[in-house]
Amino acid sequence: MKQYNHVTILIIPSVKINSMIKITKKSILSKLTEVMDPELNISIVDLGLIYEIKLMKNKVKIIMTLTTIGCPLFSLIENDIKDKIKELGVKEKDISLELTFDPPWSMEKMTKKGRAMLGI
Repeated sequence: MKQYNHVTILIIPSVKINSMIKITKKSILSKLTEVMDPELNISIVDLGLIYEIKLMKNKVKIIMTLTTIGCPLFSLIENDIKDKIKELGVKEKDISLELTFDPPWSMEKMTKKGRAMLGI
């Protein structure tokens, strides 16, 4: 198991989603860095919103949080996440997101890059 700032990634053999592409947690995390918070324009990874990435057979599960409970922009973030993961060849029906607030988000979960972008 490796710790990348605030995201725990269990290193297991990659999952073959289709005959051409092998999906890894690292490739998913890389795609998630392209998903920006709509208000702050900072990656959801750098904000510390991604808690865990799970690969199960041909399915991808993302466990994440939001900066505040009831954030009205979750549907935008969710769509962006699914769009980015689909670029890896994963079907939308095989992508699930679990929203949790335990533990609650705090600025300490942000990466150094994220804090620098906010001037913290």
